[in-house]
Amino acid sequence: MKVLNTIKELRSALDYSRAKGKTIGLVPTMGALHMGHSSLVELSVKQNDITVVSIFVNPTQFNDKNDLMNYPRNLEADCKLLDSLAVDIVFAPDVDEMYPEPDTRLFNFAPLDTVMEGPFRPGHFNGVAQIVSKLFYAVEPHKAYFGEKDFQQLAIIREMVKQLSLDVEIVGCPIIREMDGLALSSRNMLLTAEERQRSLLISKTLFNSLEYAKEHTLNEVKEYVENIIGNTDGFRLEYFQIVDGYTLQPLQDWDESDYIVGCIALFCGKIRLIDNIKYKEVK
Repeated sequence: MKVLNTIKELRSALDYSRAKGKTIGLVPTMGALHMGHSSLVELSVKQNDITVVSIFVNPTQFNDKNDLMNYPRNLEADCKLLDSLAVDIVFAPDVDEMYPEPDTRLFNFAPLDTVMEGPFRPGHFNGVAQIVSKLFYAVEPHKAYFGEKDFQQLAIIREMVKQLSLDVEIVGCPIIREMDGLALSSRNMLLTAEERQRSLLISKTLFNSLEYAKEHTLNEVKEYVENIIGNTDGFRLEYFQIVDGYTLQPLQDWDESDYIVGCIALFCGKIRLIDNIKYKEVK
């Protein structure tokens, strides 16, 4: 496994592989890797000849400087894990490598970015689009892998690929959970033991709402989740929205779409967590 720090080195290595007709998969990450990331990597290794994993904590997608500063980083441990998963290249640039000059590009993803995360994290998705497009230009992957836990991000990246006419297949991968149900996240390691225990109520409530939805209206299910999470000490609910899985727009009735997803964001103590659940999905 090669660990490369510059785009020049990366392109040189990939040009050699591409000239031999090899397919390239990319898994973009911000490090602090867990089994959720591993599932993306394993699928890429299975589906491609060459797998590149990028590790870069992207400053332009953080609207909270403290969140950026406190984001967990452990490149050595990440590389050890990736080596065990048969990754070919780890791309671990510094900020100056990815942003030799300010990226002033402004993307318009409306209405995808005007709901849910949008109002709470202004500029976040623009920063995501900046770095992911830079990685796509540097790697030129055939496929790129993203987790469905960041459901809104996945939809926006697909829209970005359309807008920029990029020749890359975006592969969405299911949420990976701990044995107790908590959605895997790099932020989980920042939770105290008490907060970690309390956070189990998030997935428990979402899964219970699936059963509740069988005999209740969409708005009643929304109120059910909001009441439980919003009235739990130690939680601060930002939103729970039940949306169309394609457009991300809020729904009022179960019959409005064949793809319906409930998305939640909240603070558990000082740590912001997100999760989602599918109420309807075309198989």
